[in-house]
Amino acid sequence: MDSVTSVLGGRGSYPISAVIIAQDDEVRITKAIQSCRLFADEVVVIDGGSKDGTVGLSESLGCRVYVNPWPGYAKQREFGVERAIHDWVFLIDTDEVVSEELARDILERKPGLTDATVAFSLYRIGDFLGKWLDKGEYLVRLYNRKEYGIRNSLVHEMPEVSEERTVKLNGTLWHQGFRSINDHVARFNKYTDLEAESAFASGKPFKLSHLLLRPPARFLQKYFLHGLFKKGISGFAVSVFWVMYEFMVGFKHYELHSAGRLARHNEAGQAEKENKGERSYVVQ
Repeated sequence: MDSVTSVLGGRGSYPISAVIIAQDDEVRITKAIQSCRLFADEVVVIDGGSKDGTVGLSESLGCRVYVNPWPGYAKQREFGVERAIHDWVFLIDTDEVVSEELARDILERKPGLTDATVAFSLYRIGDFLGKWLDKGEYLVRLYNRKEYGIRNSLVHEMPEVSEERTVKLNGTLWHQGFRSINDHVARFNKYTDLEAESAFASGKPFKLSHLLLRPPARFLQKYFLHGLFKKGISGFAVSVFWVMYEFMVGFKHYELHSAGRLARHNEAGQAEKENKGERSYVVQ
């Protein structure tokens, strides 16, 4: 199957593979793929086992598609990078769209991608309840796979590149991540699981001070410092969700640390119930 081909390419231009990890997102993946057409010499889609039309739709759009049962974010991302034809890789998710300015900036830089140790970050802005949030974040998404690998983490998996070797791209990556409140809560639950597990696995101690201080500090940061008060109910909701996020990570981290003690407590409680049941049976 032919790959998605860029407008420019050939001699003097370094080819780029766009890599997308997907799972049941036929509604959004078309925009993500099409937004890469200007600069990508191929688009590789790694599907975790979608039950909707994600695979067929991606194939119809000219992508090379591989189905790989979900192994986790970092491993799935690395699986896709390994199957790219080209060493310069652009990472994108199904709910992200490359702006025209960003696509043209990447296109114009292709002939100058001579230094594999330089990686490129872009500015990503998300949406919530129908409004774009002003404050975004810079993420490394364009890099050479021979020089850098994907950080082996449960969450926030990105290329391991130092800030000194990173160049900022012009333009915006639009993150259309909001589906519904129910979906947002479900994803927060999943991400906080991964965040707490990552902290526990790395040996970070649980600190009560973090649980008490981080949630209100996060609200102040998002609502006032990042200016979300300007976004009405949408900005207030995002700020409150970040408070929830910090609380959930903190409590889940505590739960993991106290798992052994909790297990012993439950075993003791069960034994006590059984003993009471035996005594009750004898009385009867």
